[in-house]
Amino acid sequence: MRAFIASSIGVTCAAALVLPLAAPAGAAPDTPVHPATAGSVPADASDPAQVPGSTQSLALNPLASPSVRATGAPAAAAAEQGLPERDVEPFSLVGVVWDDVDTELHGTAQVRTRATGTDHWSDWQDLETHNAEHSADPGTAERESGAARGSTAPLWVGDSDGVEVRVRPETPVPGEAAEPPVPLPAGLHLELVDPGKDPQELPATGAAGADRTTSLDATVLPALSRAETDEAAGFAPAAKPYIGPRPRIITRKGWGADEKLRESGFAYTKSVKAAFIHHSATGNNYKCSQAPSVLRGIYRYHVKSSGWRDIGYNFAVDKCGNIYEGRAGGVTKAVMGAHTLGFNTNTMGIAVLGTFTKSNPPAAAVNAVSKLTAWKLGLFGANPKGKVTLTSGGSNKYKKGRKVKLNVISGHRDGFATECPGARLYKKLGTARTSSAKLQGR
Repeated sequence: MRAFIASSIGVTCAAALVLPLAAPAGAAPDTPVHPATAGSVPADASDPAQVPGSTQSLALNPLASPSVRATGAPAAAAAEQGLPERDVEPFSLVGVVWDDVDTELHGTAQVRTRATGTDHWSDWQDLETHNAEHSADPGTAERESGAARGSTAPLWVGDSDGVEVRVRPETPVPGEAAEPPVPLPAGLHLELVDPGKDPQELPATGAAGADRTTSLDATVLPALSRAETDEAAGFAPAAKPYIGPRPRIITRKGWGADEKLRESGFAYTKSVKAAFIHHSATGNNYKCSQAPSVLRGIYRYHVKSSGWRDIGYNFAVDKCGNIYEGRAGGVTKAVMGAHTLGFNTNTMGIAVLGTFTKSNPPAAAVNAVSKLTAWKLGLFGANPKGKVTLTSGGSNKYKKGRKVKLNVISGHRDGFATECPGARLYKKLGTARTSSAKLQGR
């Protein structure tokens, strides 16, 4: 493999710290942690968290459905679960979790929220229930730790202090043979996430020639020219590698990640042979200035609510084209994420913040995906327009051990039967592949 810089972003290089496992209690103050892995490095605990945030975990209760209310049957007979309108502490992101990470929620989950300090309630909004495909691979320490739980995709709702939720099991399709609905998963909880306050305003894009190694206090990894990128990656001046110029990347410190939340250790794979593109399914109702808050909300939801070791994605992109460091361990390294069930080994996951099932992704976001993949895939010699053979770790589309030929830049649905990254974003991946390869000089 070609040489590349090995400096990690926002971490310290010291001895590994092994922490005990924590039970997945929704309101527990302890962070779920997982066994440290080879190459693990403890988090930098010298700087107290400036944007801690919080999570409220509320157990869902049986609700009386319209038919139950009409007949006067006891509420306990209703299959629907939820919570009536209630006042809560302020939050901005919401999701539903349950006990068994291997159990799917067959049904619908909807929320209504009230904007903080007002009497205005939103309409009912859907949570993406089929979120099992975003998780660590079966058999990994992260998956089997006992902390991981089933979860919907989180939804960004903005600053709110009131909530109502209803979760309904799937109903039979009219005209088909009547079958009893699949029961809802056990241990349903509503998770209300306050992402905390934003860090100080980010500095402007760094000028060419800025320091090529980011210090632990850096909020932004500045963009480099092609020549500077080659030098930073350790290529000889006479070499002509296929690698795109490094784009500007906002570090974890830049978006305000609380490093005390995540597990202290990191998990690495051998290479980055492919990139899986996702949409976060958190909705499009955010301003780009709020993207750091959205990321902190997703991060806290992935760790505290879903029981993962860190945020699942390796990188994120907002609708204005800003690029963010995701899972900790070093932006140049092959960090194992929890983004594409069955295909987290030797790949990276990039989430475009938003929902692109019916909405078109902004050109700036697609362009950022091209820039990021041209650089990161180039570090590992991967051709964005090429194909790659990966071995499935087990998904609902490919059995464990099956060798699968995929595009080097693939959509999440290519490795798992899912709507992600949304039909509209998926259609743009051809453009991203072409642009990425061009940036690499192919």
